[in-house]
Amino acid sequence: MRKVLFYVPLVLFLGLSLFLLSGLFSDPRERDAVMVGKPLPAFSLPDLMNPAQTWTPDALKGQPFLLNVWGVWCPTCNAELGYMTQLRNEQGVRIIGLYYVLPEDPMFGQVFNLPVLQAEVATKLQQFGDPYQFNILDQQRRLSLDLGVSGAPEHFIVDAEGIVRAHHIGDINPQVWRTKLAAVYQQFAGGSQP
Repeated sequence: MRKVLFYVPLVLFLGLSLFLLSGLFSDPRERDAVMVGKPLPAFSLPDLMNPAQTWTPDALKGQPFLLNVWGVWCPTCNAELGYMTQLRNEQGVRIIGLYYVLPEDPMFGQVFNLPVLQAEVATKLQQFGDPYQFNILDQQRRLSLDLGVSGAPEHFIVDAEGIVRAHHIGDINPQVWRTKLAAVYQQFAGGSQP
């Protein structure tokens, strides 16, 4: 019995070591999205620039689209705006923004102010390009959490029935679009890649 107890810590150590070692060689951007193959989660959120307009999954159905989780505070998000604007203008990709609001912290003077946010968004989109049909405001980040979002930018291709068909963590650039997302989008858009 004492010999068996002697090996228990060794087995636990080896198991933990193998688990941690596997993490060293994995690409966190390639993790499987929990939402792929499932419908968009239920939500009812306002339009960022027109809060009287409310968006729901049913309101988004009818055409496939690229859902882009982004924020003006995110430099990578800003960098990809130009290419996504090109996708919208040259390839007709329907892009909807899901604006990811940073957590509020009143102790540091960070309190949500919609008019200030709208002005910042308008400035960024004018400066870098505006690929969006519209932006959904996810102030409490509930939809982002339901989608399994870990940060910004993240992208989801959603078909005309509201089913998530692909998920990409990180920016969209010509190579990512061509090798990973274009074929999926075109499959559900009913066209071929130009």
